Amino acid sequence: MAPDRGSRADSQSTGYHSMSTKDHTQEVSQEPDISGDEDSIAVEEAEARDEARNFLAERADEEQNFTVRGVLVGLAIGVIICFSNMYFGLQTGWVSGMAMPAALIGFAFFKTVARHINYPFTPVENVLVQTVAGALGTMPLGCGFVGVLPALNYLLKPDENGPLVFGTGKLMIWAIGICFFGVFIAVPLRREVLIREKLKFPSGTATALMIGVLHGNEKGAEKQENPMETFRRRSQDMLRSRSMDEQRNHTADGPDTAPEPGTEGDRRSDWKAQIKLLIVAFGISAVYIILLITQTLASYFIPPLHDIPILGLPLAHNWLWTLNPSPAYIGQGIIMGPATTLHMLLGAVVGWGILSPLAKNKGWAPGPVEEWETGSKGWIVWVSLAIMLSDSVVSLGWLVLRPAIQYGPHYVREARERIKSGNYRSILGLSSPFSRGAYTPLSATISASQAPDQKPASRSEPDAPPEHLVSNRVVYLGLLASIALCIGATHIVFASLIPLYATLLAILLALLLSLMGVRALGETDLNPVSGISKLTQLAFALLIPSSNPNAIIINLLAGAISESGALQAGDMMQDLKTGHLLGAAPKAQFYGQLIGSFVGAIVSAAVYKLYTSVYTIPGGMFQVPTAYVWIFTARLVTGKGLPDMAWQWALGGGCIFAVLTALRIVGQGKSWQAYLPGGIAVAVGMYNVPSFTLARTCGGLVSWWWSRRGGEEGTVIVLASGLILGEGVVSIVNLGLASLRVPHL
Repeated sequence: MAPDRGSRADSQSTGYHSMSTKDHTQEVSQEPDISGDEDSIAVEEAEARDEARNFLAERADEEQNFTVRGVLVGLAIGVIICFSNMYFGLQTGWVSGMAMPAALIGFAFFKTVARHINYPFTPVENVLVQTVAGALGTMPLGCGFVGVLPALNYLLKPDENGPLVFGTGKLMIWAIGICFFGVFIAVPLRREVLIREKLKFPSGTATALMIGVLHGNEKGAEKQENPMETFRRRSQDMLRSRSMDEQRNHTADGPDTAPEPGTEGDRRSDWKAQIKLLIVAFGISAVYIILLITQTLASYFIPPLHDIPILGLPLAHNWLWTLNPSPAYIGQGIIMGPATTLHMLLGAVVGWGILSPLAKNKGWAPGPVEEWETGSKGWIVWVSLAIMLSDSVVSLGWLVLRPAIQYGPHYVREARERIKSGNYRSILGLSSPFSRGAYTPLSATISASQAPDQKPASRSEPDAPPEHLVSNRVVYLGLLASIALCIGATHIVFASLIPLYATLLAILLALLLSLMGVRALGETDLNPVSGISKLTQLAFALLIPSSNPNAIIINLLAGAISESGALQAGDMMQDLKTGHLLGAAPKAQFYGQLIGSFVGAIVSAAVYKLYTSVYTIPGGMFQVPTAYVWIFTARLVTGKGLPDMAWQWALGGGCIFAVLTALRIVGQGKSWQAYLPGGIAVAVGMYNVPSFTLARTCGGLVSWWWSRRGGEEGTVIVLASGLILGEGVVSIVNLGLASLRVPHL
């Protein structure tokens, strides 16, 4: 995931995609009766499809899909996440949607008041709760309050027509203006990426799995496989049966090998033990939160607790090598995982251990190390920006080129065959090779004489009934209205600073880049919102001449619009994946997302104004490194403000990581790929001070230790989320003390 948002693919997420109760590793000499097995499994698959349709229809018809109480609880949880994300976002730029803890908190609340409510709290209502909470909680990033707005408010120079100061009302207008169109972008993509292509969206799948576990004992019986799981398992069985000849020619450890018999079934049947693990993890988190209260309150009165000189006083005073003991940053490292945090540590070593002393001693950054403008802290940001840009261009460029490379030969071959047969008119209707290895819908009976390579026309899995889907009319009218709202809000707040055509171009780029972001999120669980915004800034540097007096402002606003659209579209799609697996009505989720986004825009604007009025920004606890990344990127791509030797080192770093990113793409699925550092992670380690990176690395090592001892990953993620939310909530106390001007000791 982009550095703005922490996430990691849950290893349990494959549970919805690899369920099988049959052993298909038969000896070659046995020569099974494939056609007979195929007919039998085809009938089972057709029956499972009908059951899945009924399951989706029944779940979508439940009144709990959209309830006032569910929305209110989601909003309450979302406000907590919003405060937490604003706090950590202004510190390091890190923001998380917290879908799993939101679902867990919602479940805990409704179980506590179960005796006082008229109808039960169901999985589909839990989906609504976490959808609303996530939409509200991510608005500090979605509306630019942790990056673009601080850059405009505090970092613009007078010759760049800055700084710009806005009242709370204008901040709310801006936030409301850009908080909707990404949601409308996601809805038309749902059928393609979820129903037809069935992309994994690992975090959304993991959240669905956890909600299923939490609600597994609703009727006092052991949790059974729901019809959607049954359909997917039997569809997989059918595919294996149809390709048995091919499978006998492959080794047992190939990518299509079935999981060990009983693995998923044992996990599902042991759901009671999993709930106990979740409760224990939440209890441990509560203990840590109590400790956090002491630590966080103490940090208000004794600020040096934030910077422990673990490598000695000289390195701490001269080169900023300290450790922030915040359990929240350790929790962030747990969620990020060992690979990402070690890559960030590599970035810190290169940036703060090598480049910073080099720039200082060579006179390229003559000011104090901690200064952004003249010190090495600001100098190394230019190198990190080049690394981020090169990684983004290569990664997103591959997303564009890959379909042509993978499927181009198929289309060319089929087009040639149709041209030879004289069937010119059918060339535009060439079949798509997507989902060749996905679930294949079959009729109740299949002729044994059917050609083995003959494939059914439909490849989509069952979907919710049409009345529970968002209509095309609502999508198209809503998209147009949200675009108009974005244009209007932008020009109300920024008046003549950005021309109309630039706003339209920014929205168009946001629409296109959001498509790539959604696909990347579905396949890798990483939403490259930072890369998308940087690509937009790069594009606008080519479109808007640097001689334009508002070039920097236009560049920042264009990047903010594209980042907002990509973030909202990705979050909406993750939630829709969760809802699809649990049978929630997409229409209810859609309206829940809109409500959460609207309230989140207002709340995040108010919280941002509160933080900026109480604390010195940038300064102290809130260095707003992401704001510097934004403004430096705008200056870099427009050729302004580069210090001595910065462009040479930035060019070298960008070239190196362009090659490394390409190698990571080529090496996907290979053992050596994990040893190649990711550009985004390295860049984050370079522009954040070492104190945060060291704490996150500790968390990554905890995650590695936990996985090595065989612990459930979901448990440690819930624990980490509790640590993050704990400090985020207690930071509100700090904010209150500061706003009341309680003196430090």
